Amino acid sequence: MGLYGERVGALSIVCKSTDVASRVESQVKLVVRPMYSNPPIHGASIVAAILRNRDLYNDWTIELKAMADRIINMPQQLFDALRSRGTPGDWSHIIKQIGMFTFKGLNAEQVSFMTKKYHIYMTFDGRISMAGLSSRTVPHLADAIHAAVTRAV
Repeated sequence: MGLYGERVGALSIVCKSTDVASRVESQVKLVVRPMYSNPPIHGASIVAAILRNRDLYNDWTIELKAMADRIINMPQQLFDALRSRGTPGDWSHIIKQIGMFTFKGLNAEQVSFMTKKYHIYMTFDGRISMAGLSSRTVPHLADAIHAAVTRAV
């Protein structure tokens, strides 16, 4: 069971020298040490409440299955949408990959085009989250991929 919003973040400090960096690191460790030693109980309390209550547990399993099924179905929907548009290339890798993230087989220039023209954001190697797609957004993504692949460079 994953819970978003449970203590996440990053801290970056740029120092002028390795000596200063070493001193800063020792001070930061003093601050963060209690956070690791005493993790918040809020997330564990939520999980315990769901697992102890039969109705909540049943609701959770139904929602979990629906979410998993949607994520599993998104690659097929995208694959079908690309084929129906006649998008050049072999897009079978989309349906062969398993998991929430897949590589779309796009290069950095194509990804940049999709970001600028279609406001679609992904890593520059074309990796995108299937969890972020829905039946409503697949056509927009397919249009963007088609345009990126077929445009004259």
